[in-house]
Amino acid sequence: MSTQHDLIVIGAGPGGYVAAIRAAQLGLNVACIEKESALGGTCLRVGCIPSKALLESSELFEQTSGHFAERGIKLKGVELDLPQMLEQKDSTVTSLTQGVAGLFKKNKITRYEGHAQLQGGGKVVVKKGRDETIELAGTHILIATGSVPATIPNVKIDGDRVVSSTEALTFEKVPETLAVIGAGAIGLEMGTVWRRLGSKVTVLEYLDRILPGMDGELAKQALKVFKSQGLNFQLGVKVTGVKPGKKDCEISIEGQSSIKAERVLVAVGRKPNTQNLGLDTANIETDARGFIPVNDHYQTTAKGVYAIGDVIGGAMLAHKAEEEGIACVERIATGYGHVNYNAIPAIVYTSPEVASVGKTEEQLQEAGVKYKKGSFPFAANGRARAIGHTGGMVKILADEKTDRILGAHILGPHAGDLIAELAVAIEFHASAEDVARASHAHPTLAEAIKEAALAVDKRTIHI
Repeated sequence: MSTQHDLIVIGAGPGGYVAAIRAAQLGLNVACIEKESALGGTCLRVGCIPSKALLESSELFEQTSGHFAERGIKLKGVELDLPQMLEQKDSTVTSLTQGVAGLFKKNKITRYEGHAQLQGGGKVVVKKGRDETIELAGTHILIATGSVPATIPNVKIDGDRVVSSTEALTFEKVPETLAVIGAGAIGLEMGTVWRRLGSKVTVLEYLDRILPGMDGELAKQALKVFKSQGLNFQLGVKVTGVKPGKKDCEISIEGQSSIKAERVLVAVGRKPNTQNLGLDTANIETDARGFIPVNDHYQTTAKGVYAIGDVIGGAMLAHKAEEEGIACVERIATGYGHVNYNAIPAIVYTSPEVASVGKTEEQLQEAGVKYKKGSFPFAANGRARAIGHTGGMVKILADEKTDRILGAHILGPHAGDLIAELAVAIEFHASAEDVARASHAHPTLAEAIKEAALAVDKRTIHI
């Protein structure tokens, strides 16, 4: 006999567990299947959260080692205790995964531990170990299995010398040299962590720029800053293979001499996690890259089966998956659910941070949209000067005729927090003048947003 549920969610990452909670709030009998013992998915266990813990710890280490003296704070004998740093990271993860488990209990969500396989006709089998299986039936099934690290031809991740971001979070010692393949968010963040802790880091990128998909002007500024911090870059290069040895790896690059590094981090993106999920059995189609196509309501080609998050493509962001999960189950329960993809921010947690929401200049130019631009440097912001983080700027793009904000981009201190104001502005179809008229407290970093909005109309005050 199958255990019946109104909704079966496969995957307990940000998209899956948030969807499960919202569905339970709406009165559905909800089950969630997760093969890992800890809830929270890649983001919480081996991605967003642990990487941010290491970014914070490594930045504190670098400041303590070399920058506190600038503020009259003299320290002697600062040492790196890497095991303790990793322990702090792990304890942060543990507390949050336990928090998700608590939320499941609070919302009366039935959790099944094991690997899910679709059987078609609303049936799902949960396999735990070799022999234990549980049969479930669901009126609705939501696939939220996320993604796994991708690689490139002739580069095999072995988890030791050649690693993904997962293993790069657990190095037992700081590598003397680290090669990072890929200059996107993951590559730059993890490269930054190990550079701060003492590794000589070289970033190899196939494109002639860093941060693909983000605003080009800010990416150029960010490149200069990261170079000044000690990251080495080789742009416009094609890695053709990596040969791991006992002490280091040989990295082959098309058209030039190979280079060596103690470890290699492969950060070339992620691919959908659908292995052994039973998609064929359930008559669920995938595209050429393995993503699951869905309609506007997140329905797959199989009746009653939905998919959200990384597994359907688009921006592979935890908060995007959360919004999709909520929209999907609200549609199931109430008949309405919607996500404004133009108001989904993206953030790179380097120092300075890089944050973006809406359209880039390149996208507007390609679409032939006429726009106005306003920018303001943090060097002219009082709070930025007071805290000693003056690099970068705020940039706002607005429609030439309506003044409606089309995109916003920030390179600077706390950019990831500051971008939220502009995401809300885009969600509410605000104009640059709306933001410019709103009072921003002094002295705050947010004043740079007001000044950039004023700059759209060429009326900045402080430059």
